[in-house]
Amino acid sequence: MPETFVTSRANPRVKQLRAAFAGHTRLSGGLIAIEGEHLLSEAMRAGLVFKTIFVSDRSTQLQGLPRNVELIQLTDEVFSSAVDTQHPQGVAALLVPPVWTIDDPFSAQPPANRTPLVLIAAGLQDPGNLGTLIRSAEAFGATAVLTTPGTVSEWNQKALRASAGSVFRVPVLTITAAEIAALKTRSLRLYAAVAPDSQNATPVAESDLTHPCALMIGNEGAGLSAAFLQIADARITIPTPGPVESLNAAIAGSLLLYEASRQRSIVLNQ
Repeated sequence: MPETFVTSRANPRVKQLRAAFAGHTRLSGGLIAIEGEHLLSEAMRAGLVFKTIFVSDRSTQLQGLPRNVELIQLTDEVFSSAVDTQHPQGVAALLVPPVWTIDDPFSAQPPANRTPLVLIAAGLQDPGNLGTLIRSAEAFGATAVLTTPGTVSEWNQKALRASAGSVFRVPVLTITAAEIAALKTRSLRLYAAVAPDSQNATPVAESDLTHPCALMIGNEGAGLSAAFLQIADARITIPTPGPVESLNAAIAGSLLLYEASRQRSIVLNQ
């Protein structure tokens, strides 16, 4: 790989990396930034396109980097000024984000002919929650994560790290409430997750999640809005014997995804 040594914070590539970490899409040229060997490895495994790789001059010899990609070595001071973490790992990259369409959750992705299972994050503000939900979505076989306007970006650095690389492989799209309602034309049943004391709520274990369905998780503080509750086909809840008011959004969504996976595995093994 061709290698350039950069000592200035004002270098155009360094500024582009800094903009990508800050989430400035226009200044980053639409590229996303990642840091650390683990995320680089996950991005490579997902087949994403790398544009530039940055290494600190204090980093040890790195193995398995993509070939034929621009490689820039930075002084440790310049590297630290550009990345997002307080304790940089010495390697970062700019890459092209994956592009998904609303048809992807319903196509025959490996494993072939999966019954669509979609998680809808409506207005989530905590990037750690969103990233965790994306990771759980991959773990439990969901076919997509849909977010509504106002939800934190999946490319927020905290969300990206919390996803542990799942965001590179799980389709994540932003859609409107009207588009969510239109999912019913694809024979998708919409389930709204609500608190245990909500009216007309069915315990999730008593709900049939083996058919094509979408699980809607609301904002950490306010939950699902009235508009989303209105378009839902049913309300489901996670019974909590302990004296807590509600569950964290990421935990609730992960438990719902697990239950859907559990039910579907039973059907497959019958």
